[in-house]
Amino acid sequence: MTLAAAAAILPAAAPAQGSGALTRIEVPFAAGGARELLARTFYQELGQELGETVIIENRPGAGGAIGTAYVAHAEPDGKTLLMAASSHFVTAAMGMKPAYDPVREFAPVANIGTQNYVLMINARLPARDVKEFVAYARKHPGELNYGSAGVGSSTHLAMAYFTTVAGIEMLHVPYKSTQEAANDVVAGRLQAVIVPNAGVGAYAQDARLRLIGVTSKKRSALLPSVPTIAESGLPGYVFESWFGLLAPAATPKDVVARINAATNKILASPAIKERLATQGVLPDPQSVEGFTRIFLADRDLMAKVVKDSGISKE
Repeated sequence: MTLAAAAAILPAAAPAQGSGALTRIEVPFAAGGARELLARTFYQELGQELGETVIIENRPGAGGAIGTAYVAHAEPDGKTLLMAASSHFVTAAMGMKPAYDPVREFAPVANIGTQNYVLMINARLPARDVKEFVAYARKHPGELNYGSAGVGSSTHLAMAYFTTVAGIEMLHVPYKSTQEAANDVVAGRLQAVIVPNAGVGAYAQDARLRLIGVTSKKRSALLPSVPTIAESGLPGYVFESWFGLLAPAATPKDVVARINAATNKILASPAIKERLATQGVLPDPQSVEGFTRIFLADRDLMAKVVKDSGISKE
């Protein structure tokens, strides 16, 4: 199943009907990406729980910075939320000076869960696992390309971190979405990409590709036959991402608490858990305080990964 096909089996991004009040979940990347697919798994139920109409809006550009800035400067009334992930901190950590402060201008609202990723390479490469891929790349420094959903995206950071840990040199080619990057690996215009592990099942049967490693500490339940990158030739490499909802910083605490409680309630639903599983996301409901701790700890971790990877605004 491709990422686009995964989108087709999820509820369409039409309004989740409620009382008439409108809440927007802003996705700062193009349609078909991991954040939009994840938002689609729960937005209707969130609208029902809040008694409001919830819609999903894609606002891509600048590696997520445009949509993120839009939410930072929105009215702090709880009606504009950001579908955020670990890459939320990356743009600033890269020294790009976005039009927002990733910490001071946002209020953590609700943690959704954690997702890992999978490294895919074009089958034309003479490599069948991570060890062989790294060895080949070392023999051909600067000759291989990898794609991502944009500068500063999770897929960019995951692959940049991989090249750093592996000690290899590859050229980064940013796209507007993960889907576009994956398609070019299939076509052979790129050699590698790291993508969210959900929706890549069909790629495992595509002779033009090889899935050679997942980024998590343990193997993914979605891809049990694919080893972790750490166990298959690169000890110490782990990359996972949280997903959660953020609001403008001045959003009243009682409004934040209300959305947090509604989100945690729907995350306990067997139907939502099943949908999250299809996205490779392990649900992790948290209190506002608990999510705030995750949020701030990840800021420090992402800053370290960016520094260690040596990525820049390019």
